[in-house]
Amino acid sequence: MAELLKVDDISMVFGGLRAVSNLTMHIDEGELIGMIGPNGAGKTTAFNMITGVYTPTEGDIYFNGQKSSGKKSYQVAQMGMSRTFQNIRLFSELPVIDNVKIAYNMHVSYNLADAIVRDKKYLQEEDLITQKSLDLLKIFHMEDKAYEMAKNLPYGQQRRLEIARALATEPKLLLLDEPAAGMNPQETKELMEMIRWIRDEFKLSVLLIEHDMNLVMGVCERIYVLEYGCLIAEGNPEEIKHNKRVIEAYLGEEVIS
Repeated sequence: MAELLKVDDISMVFGGLRAVSNLTMHIDEGELIGMIGPNGAGKTTAFNMITGVYTPTEGDIYFNGQKSSGKKSYQVAQMGMSRTFQNIRLFSELPVIDNVKIAYNMHVSYNLADAIVRDKKYLQEEDLITQKSLDLLKIFHMEDKAYEMAKNLPYGQQRRLEIARALATEPKLLLLDEPAAGMNPQETKELMEMIRWIRDEFKLSVLLIEHDMNLVMGVCERIYVLEYGCLIAEGNPEEIKHNKRVIEAYLGEEVIS
């Protein structure tokens, strides 16, 4: 498999605090990777560096063979990365379908003048985006909610909508920041199956941060473990489950069974 993401010895320093220190990792095409660790371990900071929210204080990031660190978030998204957030960030006052259409608009070819006069090119592309958005909502069993306000969706469906919106950017790498947060066990089980299906159906790679170890161990092929901003372990689920340092730092003895 070809290497899709290369994180080369990156650090993030805020004042005197090293939130992430000398992190090196990689993701190959089609891989499903987890990132775990205690609260404050630097996981979301790492996500923010990878997706262009922060520029690493030290080190470089390469995506699909091109340097991505130093680029703005929208430029990183145009390269083929998309993400969800730990706290859901939807356009809550807009209909469900508009939340998805906004993401598809990243790929439109019409210009501002076309949109102002609403010419044939604009109308055709908007019709296509509407249909693609409805098709994507159907995949997530939400087509009947298309014209409801996003804020009125139940929590689990808001999570699904956020993932659908991320997929509408047509990414090569999907980053999920605690996708199971706030979900009940049945919703988490369905999410696990959905993540696998998304990886296979959309032919992309997935990197997820998650505290639900049943989900992580059940779906991830490799796992990176952070503590105090440092990488302390990397391996497959069985290796991580029995790593003494990871047990002491995060998992606890009850994980071993």
